[in-house]
Amino acid sequence: MENNNTIFLEILEWFDKTGQEIVQRIPAQGSGEIKFGAQMIVRENQAGIFFYNGKAMHVFKAGRHTLKTANIPILNKILSIPWGMTSPLRAEAYFINMKVFPDLKWGTRDPVAFKDSELGLIRLRAFGMFNIRVIQPLLFINSLIGTMANFTTADIEQYLAKVIVSRLNDYMGENLDSILNLPGQYEKWAQGLQKGLVDEFSKFGLGLTDLFITSITPPQDVQKLMDDRSALGLFKDMNKLMQLKAATAMEKASENPGTAGQGMGMGLGFMVPSMISRMTEPQASSPIPAEETKQKCPDCSQMIPHDAGFCPFCGHQIMIFEQCNNCGKNLSASARFCPRCGTKADKKKPDIFCQKCGSKNLVNSNFCNGCGEHL
Repeated sequence: MENNNTIFLEILEWFDKTGQEIVQRIPAQGSGEIKFGAQMIVRENQAGIFFYNGKAMHVFKAGRHTLKTANIPILNKILSIPWGMTSPLRAEAYFINMKVFPDLKWGTRDPVAFKDSELGLIRLRAFGMFNIRVIQPLLFINSLIGTMANFTTADIEQYLAKVIVSRLNDYMGENLDSILNLPGQYEKWAQGLQKGLVDEFSKFGLGLTDLFITSITPPQDVQKLMDDRSALGLFKDMNKLMQLKAATAMEKASENPGTAGQGMGMGLGFMVPSMISRMTEPQASSPIPAEETKQKCPDCSQMIPHDAGFCPFCGHQIMIFEQCNNCGKNLSASARFCPRCGTKADKKKPDIFCQKCGSKNLVNSNFCNGCGEHL
C-alpha cells in the first residue's frame, strides 16, 4: 500500500516470510490514508486489527473484510488541502500471526542461588525450551507492540526467558529440599512451572503452550556427590556395591587378551550388563493430556469456548484492551480507574528488592534470584 495512491482502493494482506514474525503493521512507515471500501484479507492462522483515527475499531478473524473510513478517492485529496494534501483521517492495519512459535530457548545467564537443605547455598544453571502463541491479539498490541511496525520472536524471547527463570527459582524453593532428589523430576516440574506461568504470559495476551526443562546443572563437586548417592541407591548395602565393582573389574580384564581367567571374565561381561539394564530400565511415561479447548471467564470463572467474544454466562467481554495491575480486572479502552478495586488504570506495581543482598526481582517473586532467600 502506498500513501500517494489517490484513486484506487487498497487490498491489505500479509505473508510471513521468515516464520518468526508475530506482528506486521500496514503501512510499515507511519499511518496511511486507507480509503472507504478497502479490502482486508486475513488468513486462517492470522488475526487482523484495524485502527482508525488512533483507535482500534475491530479485531477481524479469517476472511475478506471491507474497511470503512471517511477517505473517499480523489475527493479526499481536495478536502485535505488545508493539511498540505495529507488527510488527517489516519488509519493502519495490524496483522497478528496466531500460529504456535516453537523452540524458543530459556536459560540462566548467571547461576541462580538455591538454598539446599543438605548442601547449603549452591548456584544452579538451568536450560530448556518453550512454545508460545498469541491468544489475545488486541491486548498483545496494546501491551507490547504499541506503534512498532513489526515484531518478531527475537524481540520477546529474552524477556520471557527471564520470567521463566525467575518463576523456576520460586518453584524450586517451594517444591525442592535438596537437589539430590532432583533426577527424574523434569517432566513433573515443567508441567507445574507451566501452570504457574499462565498469568504471567496472559497479561500480555500470550499463551504458553509448552514448556520443557532440558537440564538443571549444579557445580561439578555437587554432581559428583549426586553420582555417588545414585550408585549407592541401587544396592541395599555396601557388600553388593563391592560385588558390582569386582564384576566390572573382571569384565574389563576379559577385554585384555592373554589375561588369566579370560573365560570367566567374558562370561561375567555378558551377564552383568543385562542384569544392570533390568535394574535400571526406566518406566514408560504417562501420556500428556490433550490441549484444553476451553478457557475460563475472568469474571465468573465459568468454562467457555476458546473463541468466544463474550461470556455466555455473565456477558463479560473476553477481548481484552487492558488489565488492572492490582486485581487483573479487564478494563475498557477509556477506563481511568478499575471498577472492581478502584486502582488507577496506569498505576504499575513496584519492583521487589531483596532486603539481604539488594537484588532486583520480578513482581510477585517469592525467592531472590541473587541469594536464594525468601522475599
